[in-house]
Amino acid sequence: MVRTRLFKWTEIKKIRELHRWRCNMKKLLLVSAAFVAMLPITALARGRVFVGPGFAPYGGYGYGWYGSYGMYGPYGATPNAGKVKLDTNVKDAKVFINGYYAGTVGELKTMVLHSGNYTIEVRAPGRMPFQQRIYVVAEKTLKLHADLRLQVPSPPSGS
Repeated sequence: MVRTRLFKWTEIKKIRELHRWRCNMKKLLLVSAAFVAMLPITALARGRVFVGPGFAPYGGYGYGWYGSYGMYGPYGATPNAGKVKLDTNVKDAKVFINGYYAGTVGELKTMVLHSGNYTIEVRAPGRMPFQQRIYVVAEKTLKLHADLRLQVPSPPSGS
């Protein structure tokens, strides 16, 4: 005598839900596998060399996939932007752009900024701060010579 188990309605609902979820996961897996299989074909159609998923040198995008410069083109070749070159005698001086800290002079030798008005400030401890209001022109380079002179200590007052 074979005994059969009777399922409750809630158990049947759970089984159907689990089956639906598994079917959806299989469909997702098939679609994603088809997409990954198409990657080399689309790369060749654009004249690129496909490196493959999981291998991404040069900043995570792959050398051949987006070209030799990565996704955004050559460095500094942004439209409507110009360059500002800083030249100063103190390389660890702090640079502020419109009052916000941007880095040190050694890190920011050349900055690429959108065209417009900026207040550039260079500060170093024990030196006179340099501040200049500039206008950056698109595709032009502006050179700033920040002379950070030593601060002369004020004579003691009182006697």
